[in-house]
Amino acid sequence: MHGDIAPPPAEVVEADVARALAEDLGEGDVTAALLPDVPAVATLLCKEDAVVCGRPWFDACHRALDPDVRLDWRVREGERVRAGTVLAVLAGRSRALVSAERASLNFLQTLSGTATVTAAYVEAVRGTGARILDTRKTLPGLRQAQKYAVRVGGGVNHRIGLYDAVMLKENHVRAAGSLTAAMRAAKARWPALPLIVEVETLEELREALHEGCTRILVDDFDPPTRREAVRIAHAPPFAGRIPLEVSGGVDLAGVRAIAEDGVDCISIGALTKHVRAIDLSLKLGPPPG
Repeated sequence: MHGDIAPPPAEVVEADVARALAEDLGEGDVTAALLPDVPAVATLLCKEDAVVCGRPWFDACHRALDPDVRLDWRVREGERVRAGTVLAVLAGRSRALVSAERASLNFLQTLSGTATVTAAYVEAVRGTGARILDTRKTLPGLRQAQKYAVRVGGGVNHRIGLYDAVMLKENHVRAAGSLTAAMRAAKARWPALPLIVEVETLEELREALHEGCTRILVDDFDPPTRREAVRIAHAPPFAGRIPLEVSGGVDLAGVRAIAEDGVDCISIGALTKHVRAIDLSLKLGPPPG
């Protein structure tokens, strides 16, 4: 689906994998030590419909334990597959194949889960012009991996962390004394960074539009107020130059209606927070049939 999207740098993937293998192997796989260490083949099977994501991490897990392992992938990164699809066939040392199994599957099932649910939301709003964004509600230590999976699923990354965009919410506005004061302080301190502003009323929306920013959050607006916010933002003199975003409390059943109200972005924490792993298996032996 989106297999041409670049993953995080190799050093990020390798660091993720090193942590996962150290956590799982400790001083060694005592069960794998019982096996004869001989050349073997293993089959990677997807047991449900999914968008495949996480190949760089899967491959790195196996190569860390067996640099000579051969990975014959039958599908592309980002490809949508059906239940029962053979994803890959591996050839390497038997002990390394079984020792890397769980860590490699943990990455692949988690990132495929994120890509699959993202793709479902993207499909739900298709044709509306709304973009699906992620949030910082990621699994600790796997933010870059999960945000990559969102891109593979067709979504768009919000800010990566607290350092690459300014986001003003109720507490910041209260501390500054007004929305305009908070926005001007942010622009003065961080002129090169994107400025995202949350508004609670149509009056604050107009204030933010007049002051100017990168994007405006209209989280707690009911549908009629949200549609009025879109009308205001697209009318002169603003002309739709500043995108409107909805986040919070969005689910798959309701996302289409929100998109049809005319907002530009919908950010969804569930993409990376409510992770349901895809059912995969890696078993010694050639593919069935």
